[in-house]
Amino acid sequence: MIPGKFAQTDPNRIAVIMAGSSETINFGELEQRTNRLAHFFRQQGLNRCDHYAIYMENNINYVECCGAGMRAGLYFTPTNSYLGVDELGYILNNSRSKILITSQAKLEVARAAMAQAPGVTLCLVVDGEGEARDDGRVMSLAAAVANMPDTPIADEWLGVAMLYSSGTTGRPKGIVRPLPEVKPEAGIPLYDFLSKLWLCRDRMIYLSPAPLYHSAPQAAVSLAIMAGGTAVIMESFNPETYLQLVEHHRVTHSQLVPTMFSRMLKLPEDVRSRYDLSSLEAVIHAAAPCPIPVKEAMIDWWGPIIHEYYGATEGLGFTACDTAEWQAHKGTVGRVVLGEIHILDDDMQPMPQGEPGTIWFTTATPFEYFENADKTNESRSADGTKTTVGDVGYLDADGFLHLTDRKTFMIISGGMNIYPQECENLLITHPKVADAAVFGVPNEDLGEEVKAVVQAAPGVTADADLAAELIAFCRANMAHIKCPRSIDFTKQLPRLPTGKLYKRELRDPYWVGHKSKIG
Repeated sequence: MIPGKFAQTDPNRIAVIMAGSSETINFGELEQRTNRLAHFFRQQGLNRCDHYAIYMENNINYVECCGAGMRAGLYFTPTNSYLGVDELGYILNNSRSKILITSQAKLEVARAAMAQAPGVTLCLVVDGEGEARDDGRVMSLAAAVANMPDTPIADEWLGVAMLYSSGTTGRPKGIVRPLPEVKPEAGIPLYDFLSKLWLCRDRMIYLSPAPLYHSAPQAAVSLAIMAGGTAVIMESFNPETYLQLVEHHRVTHSQLVPTMFSRMLKLPEDVRSRYDLSSLEAVIHAAAPCPIPVKEAMIDWWGPIIHEYYGATEGLGFTACDTAEWQAHKGTVGRVVLGEIHILDDDMQPMPQGEPGTIWFTTATPFEYFENADKTNESRSADGTKTTVGDVGYLDADGFLHLTDRKTFMIISGGMNIYPQECENLLITHPKVADAAVFGVPNEDLGEEVKAVVQAAPGVTADADLAAELIAFCRANMAHIKCPRSIDFTKQLPRLPTGKLYKRELRDPYWVGHKSKIG
């Protein structure tokens, strides 16, 4: 999210527009703002390869807060803005962040999380007042950078995001990439690949409808700006507002998740036809497979401009397809475009064409799980040449990938990855719960929703009141997206003699009538 050459050649060109407030930042201003914050980082002792974190909703300051790290050689971690205190505190500690950037809306949680993260020496509030609070550990961003130079720091280096991907144990893992000692404009090879995959171009108008703490929106906004485009950032997604913004700003590019498609398709026909969408050139989607009827309806509505890709935050490999390729291979998530794909059985032997197996890639871009060698090794083959996130799929006769299942019971709800173990671990602590299982069940709008099946403690009545109590308990202790929307009860959870939960026996009945566990 650095303006590059355009700050000098066309400083008045608009780089960022906030959709709701209409606040803007031009390329010249973005250059100055990222420079000031980079100087402040250096003043606070953050040097190349140090870490800081961002915890806030989409706002006008988000871009500069990432961009300063990109030009100061830092790892920055955008975190889910709905995390609870313990969840945020864990990431602050695990990432070794020294500074936390937040907003007034999130300050209460941020302050409590800092109490668990002694390594965080300072919290900057992007819309806060100027005076310091909390023993000098909290101050406003404006006050912090007020006396900083607006020219580049002397030792500019490329920095990158270190995003977190939850694990099946429920503890998130930092995905860290090696930082080459190059200037910020050089970028990393993955940036060049994604810029081409997402069809970035000079003067593109990119509409971002998703939270900037997600990997794809964060990268897409950055690459649009670096290409000389304008990023229109929605504070939150609303289907009709999205259509209004396309017409108003003459949007050319956008990236969505299938849930957003579904919600726009459910608008009344007179609303859907009210807005001029003819400026759209390329609409990208990923994060969750799109149901065939939904994608067919979107192509009928918007034309052959819809592109799909599949890849993990780890960046170990990618597949992609355009509209014509998808129509010839309906249900595919594309053909490999980065890395070398392998469909293997549990013995690491190739599966026959059309037969599902675990998806592995000959590693295309290097990564590790931050200070977690065990998890890094678990994701790699014995010889270290291949990596996987555990998804299951098959290749058709033309080499197009089709997904059939998720890595071990991961839930994808509205494009967000949710790992059920964390919720299970929480539920089991409730005094009225003897055992618990959490998994995804079909949801027409979100793709999947979180379901819990609970074995009540002896003497406890398993009824609607208990279900409501347990849902409220989860919501008080975890981000709401991770919490069950509904709870069913069973007398005994199916566990193997080893103690392992046989979750498939619980989950599969909910998927009867669905072609796969994708919905």
